[in-house]
Amino acid sequence: MIDELLELVEVDAAVARAARAARSAAARGGPGRAAVTARVRAGVLRAFMLEGLAESDLAGTLGYGYDDAARDRYESLLARYFGAERALARFSFVSGTHAIVAALDACLPPGGRLVAATGRPYDTLRNAIATAPGALVERGVRYDEVAMGADGVDLEALRRACEPGADAVFVQRSRGYAPRRSLSAAECGEVARVAREAAPGALVLVDNCYGELVDATEPTHHGVDAVMGSLIKNVGGGLAPGGGYVIGRAEVVERVAARHYAPGLGTAVGSTLGWGRALLQGFFHAPLAVAESLAGLDWAAALFEELGFGVDPRPGAPRHDIVQAIRLGGASRLIAFARGLQKSLPVNARFAPEPGPVPGYPDPVVMSSGAFVNGATIELSCDAPLRPPFEVYLQGGTMREHVALGAILAADAVLKESKSVSPEK
Repeated sequence: MIDELLELVEVDAAVARAARAARSAAARGGPGRAAVTARVRAGVLRAFMLEGLAESDLAGTLGYGYDDAARDRYESLLARYFGAERALARFSFVSGTHAIVAALDACLPPGGRLVAATGRPYDTLRNAIATAPGALVERGVRYDEVAMGADGVDLEALRRACEPGADAVFVQRSRGYAPRRSLSAAECGEVARVAREAAPGALVLVDNCYGELVDATEPTHHGVDAVMGSLIKNVGGGLAPGGGYVIGRAEVVERVAARHYAPGLGTAVGSTLGWGRALLQGFFHAPLAVAESLAGLDWAAALFEELGFGVDPRPGAPRHDIVQAIRLGGASRLIAFARGLQKSLPVNARFAPEPGPVPGYPDPVVMSSGAFVNGATIELSCDAPLRPPFEVYLQGGTMREHVALGAILAADAVLKESKSVSPEK
């Protein structure tokens, strides 16, 4: 594969050498990764077999969405796979952040207390919780953060934080824009166990974005009350055109539906607008897309490690999301990386990304994106806030060859930039 990709582009000789040296990385996940992939695929197939989907279920409805068969089947499939009682998966959630905030708001009583078990959330979510006009804190929510430990969640600090009482405990599974590792589904369950020991009435809610179908199980299999995320990330399989989800205990899902739509309407409304087929087919193909992304990211990690950059996870290490952090050491390298990656994207490949303000982020952000669905991070993309430690976050990719090609072009751009300016610029 690598030799064929190198024939497509002209890159620095050092990049070509590193690419060939890294070519074995895709296999370094070994039998462990293969076993997880097999279980994920079997789980999705089992859900479809049990659901008994019919062609008449695919059309969906318009308008209010009463008795939308595509929606009902889709949500039932998600609940089956996630081992949960209910699912709310709707286009009216415009993003994962929207679904997360809706769930937090629905589960917090007036003056309730929210504890973030994984430290400071990613920028846009923390903005919605604590700092934006109309944020949860402004509306009376008491909010505390428990700093992450050196090797994951600091469970003892979490226990102490929850002992005075907590109505909801929030877990961010993926790294966001932070130099921390992502969490496994089982680790999310351990957070739930500790939190409930200290605060028995607390609801444990997990931001599952980027982590779906990566582990053999989901956080809902390990006792969390609900997971929230985006339909245009992993579960969409590259086909879902929009939307977000909340999956978990029926009581929690009903609370969120009442808050999101209106009390008394709950889950009875919300049409699929003719996109039910894409949602269902996207979930059927999602295990393939996620597996391709993981293989491609592992190879990208090996490439940049060969070139002397810090990467997390390292090639062959366990992965719990579809995000690869690469520490580049300077703002100009972040911009170069994004511009190099952009050249490989199927849409807007001729564009040159520029850093700029993004709503909810305090620092300029440079992004590389050329997806068929705007913002669909199961498709190949990258994000990088222009701040120390100057990490770029490479994510997604529905074809491992595409991830590899993007990484090669990004690496070439970074090396050329490194030769022209000092690292700190």
